[in-house]
Amino acid sequence: MSARESRRGIGQKVAAEPPAPDSSNAKKPRLPKPQNAVTVAVSSHVLFDMAHESKVYDEQGLESYVKYQVERENEPLKPRVAFSFIKALMNVNARLRELYPDSEELFDIILMTNNHAQVGFRLINSINHHDLPIERFCMTGSSSPVRYLKACMTNLYLSTDPEKVQEAIKEGIAAATMFPVNSANELSDTQLRVAFDGDGVLFSDESEKVFKKEGLNGFIEHEKQFADKPLGQGPLKCFLEDLAKLQKKFYSKNKQGSCPIRTYLVTSRDAPTTGIRALNTLRSWGLEIDELFFLAGAPKGPLLQKIGPHIFFDDQMCHIKGAQELGTTAAHVPNATN
Repeated sequence: MSARESRRGIGQKVAAEPPAPDSSNAKKPRLPKPQNAVTVAVSSHVLFDMAHESKVYDEQGLESYVKYQVERENEPLKPRVAFSFIKALMNVNARLRELYPDSEELFDIILMTNNHAQVGFRLINSINHHDLPIERFCMTGSSSPVRYLKACMTNLYLSTDPEKVQEAIKEGIAAATMFPVNSANELSDTQLRVAFDGDGVLFSDESEKVFKKEGLNGFIEHEKQFADKPLGQGPLKCFLEDLAKLQKKFYSKNKQGSCPIRTYLVTSRDAPTTGIRALNTLRSWGLEIDELFFLAGAPKGPLLQKIGPHIFFDDQMCHIKGAQELGTTAAHVPNATN
């Protein structure tokens, strides 16, 4: 008889070991109500790499495309350009739930796609495979999903289709076209970093129009003359407000030093002359930026490489390309009148 048996006693019943917890039955976080959440709508093409699937559609048509997807619905799609951004949003949610277990002021992600319903199986399987908490889907079967953005109370829409983005901007919804990056920079796992251009993004493009019409000297004189007059709001101003609202929830818990959201303004304006109007505009809105860079026309790419934003919004394709070349995920914000 072993020592273990002697301690139990002969014939004594041994209590059964408690079953291991079933992680599949773990309680899922409650989805926030749309009116309380910061809702980010993403297309399937910014979330997953569907380049080959798109080629099948373009070359062989819808029927072959759907057949191709159905035959591979158990093969998870690979992450694409918005994936790290969405993961960073989820990290912020986790931190918010630690501090405010019952709060619904969180990020909520919607998959907004014009894919056929049968493709939904593969999209759902891919989302589950990558452990993405995306539960709301809009699949519009070849028609534009943009008309549903307002009904879904969307705060930001990201797509690879510039026409859909333009359509959303005209509807008054913050939106941008995302572009793939061949070799992305290493990004923070603990802090969401969002970088914005100023004119045409946070601010209206009224001053850019002066620059195009009157040149640099005319632009400088105009901005000095109207330094105390706030600029109009740009397409992404509301999204900065959304980020600031969530930041304040951390600040109210004395978490300024460990806030998982950080914002950046990276502008071609200079500090002594044209930068004053940008600062006055932010002050008039009651908004603060964590880090601000007046580059006076210098390239933005090297600085963005050091910042490491999960997403950088700009209205000029030259800055988008410069950021991409150095590994920054960039998103183009069109003007509503373009």
